Amino acid sequence: MNHNTPLSPRPLRHLVTAQRRVLSGAQLKAHGVPAAAAQEQCRAGGPWQQLLPGVFLLHPGPPTGEERLHAVLLYAGRIPQRRVPGVPVQPAAGEPHGAPTASYTDVLVTGLAALALHGFSAAPPLLSLDHVDVLVPRTRRLRSTEFARLVRAPGLPVPVLLDGVPVAPVPRALADAVAQLSDAEAVRRLLTEAVRGGHCDPASVVRELTAARLLTRPHVVAAVDSLLAEGRAIAEDRLYAMVREGGLEDPVWNVDLRLPGGPHLGGVDAYWPDHAVAVELDTRAPRAGLGGDDDPLFSQYVRKREHLERLGITVVHITPRKLRESIEQQAAVVRTALMASGDRDPAAYVVVLPR
Repeated sequence: MNHNTPLSPRPLRHLVTAQRRVLSGAQLKAHGVPAAAAQEQCRAGGPWQQLLPGVFLLHPGPPTGEERLHAVLLYAGRIPQRRVPGVPVQPAAGEPHGAPTASYTDVLVTGLAALALHGFSAAPPLLSLDHVDVLVPRTRRLRSTEFARLVRAPGLPVPVLLDGVPVAPVPRALADAVAQLSDAEAVRRLLTEAVRGGHCDPASVVRELTAARLLTRPHVVAAVDSLLAEGRAIAEDRLYAMVREGGLEDPVWNVDLRLPGGPHLGGVDAYWPDHAVAVELDTRAPRAGLGGDDDPLFSQYVRKREHLERLGITVVHITPRKLRESIEQQAAVVRTALMASGDRDPAAYVVVLPR
């Protein structure tokens, strides 16, 4: 048999001339190529190859990283049949990666492959990964095979679409990657890049690591401690930038407040004595079994804020995420508090000490 001879007049000719594509058996069938004919094309020396069960590569050479990625998505996910006939799964050679792709459902790329798609320099390139991890609903009956590794979950997070590929959000992708890593330095690099690169805040990472029960691993705990310190430093830098770029008058930075001859009131990150306005960064991150009102640190924040406000001091509470995503809005909130200070009753006198 001549493997280059079309098996059906139009559909197969259309597929063969579109190089570097990945299609499922169902898609090939929709193009008029039955399963037996597809297998025939994959015989030794043939123009096609089968990458995964029911998934075919329409050229004989090694698959690219993107082709392996789409093969796993085709294997593990579902594609609406109404989209199959005219929609290529993989861009042709030379086409931009953002070319039209199939709409995958019930599957998200996660782990190191997802981090590579998110642009992490600390994540290996797609082609060098032994496995492509994908999140699927717990009810799916498929099994991991070859380079497709399935991660089951009771529910899937809202996907991030990158060039048409459904990808897990960075915090979830990090947790799934860390679950497979025993190298402490590799874990630390990934977590640090997540925060330094502005992909997410430390609290969201720790929430996912907690949910995945990874904070019992010493090398993960050490990386998280480093992450929280990194996140705190970045948030402080953004707070300085907020004051400078927002045209706010300079506060005193990182001070402790105390009543004269009385008790310690607590530390704040910025304080305007003439206006009795304080800014406090909330860089808490949830730990196992804690969160919200059950978090002792949260309760401490609330008590301190209530105490200061009873003394007439306005406390502006800012999270690192707000500074990252809406720094101008946070500057406006502080500016409003400073302008409103003249309309309030005078605050109690407090002693300001360096922290």
